[in-house]
Amino acid sequence: MKRFGQLIGIKQEHLERYKAYHANVWPEILAKIAACNIHNYSIFYREGFLFAYFEYTGSDYEADMEKMAADPKTREWWEIMKPMQQPLGTNGNDEWWTTMEEVFHTD
Repeated sequence: MKRFGQLIGIKQEHLERYKAYHANVWPEILAKIAACNIHNYSIFYREGFLFAYFEYTGSDYEADMEKMAADPKTREWWEIMKPMQQPLGTNGNDEWWTTMEEVFHTD
């Protein structure tokens, strides 16, 4: 199992709408997340930023992320979410959410 932490900005004028969508995530989205071996997924908010945490239990992360990105319902969800988000612009590649380095963990 691998743990992931990711960070992205949220446009303040969209915060309440973003929260409302995530209070009622579409069942197809939740099913696809699970089918792509992502578990214990949480998103936290603080001062204009969203922090996501999840655990990946599969054996081929890239293939699972491609499977997720190919899903029409997931793409529809992302098209709604993307205008509300603001990438950090520090990652220098096509990464939307910036993946963070894990520096400490304890059970």
